Amino acid sequence: HNYRFDPRIEAEGKNPFQLDSKAPDWSKFQDFLKSEVRYTSLQKSFPEQAAELFKAAEESAKWRYNSYLRLAAMEYSK
Repeated sequence: HNYRFDPRIEAEGKNPFQLDSKAPDWSKFQDFLKSEVRYTSLQKSFPEQAAELFKAAEESAKWRYNSYLRLAAMEYSK
């Protein structure tokens, strides 16, 4: 994700954290993982554990993105 943090604008009552990236297409997340060699190797060696880890990775990514959204939505006006 692309974001910026500029503490100088906090003095102006603006949120110093700005999220620049668009929302991810979560329907493509698993396909992305399966396109990475490190994940396909895991899937070939340990298919059952890989499925659980892929799901956990997606949940973690969603949580992290939502935390960025919360930071970007914080009110800084005085």
